[in-house]
Amino acid sequence: QVQLVESGGGLVQAGGSLRLSCAASGRTFSISAMGWFRRAPGKEREFVARITWNGGTTYYRDSVKDRFTISRDNAKNTVYLQMNSLKSEDTAVYYCAARTVIDSWDSWGQGTQVTVSS
Repeated sequence: QVQLVESGGGLVQAGGSLRLSCAASGRTFSISAMGWFRRAPGKEREFVARITWNGGTTYYRDSVKDRFTISRDNAKNTVYLQMNSLKSEDTAVYYCAARTVIDSWDSWGQGTQVTVSS
């Protein structure tokens, strides 16, 4: 399987920026896509963004489309989430995920906390 480790979370002011990183190891040859999810207090985990490993096709939830950018460095087995114009409602634990089967998220990181103060 694939092991994932997130980093880059922290505390920022509203309107500020953060870049999250997720390093993959293990059976990385089998990765078809990687993505970011988040869970805010009292809410279910929700999809944020994804990127296909080969073609680099991206997809975002509407609320972050104009502010967040997902990217990947295949040689480094790393995916990034650049977050700009952060809002208090972006406060959540952010999780990196990888899938080796279409429509199935197989591996998950342990999460990194993002807190946006207002």
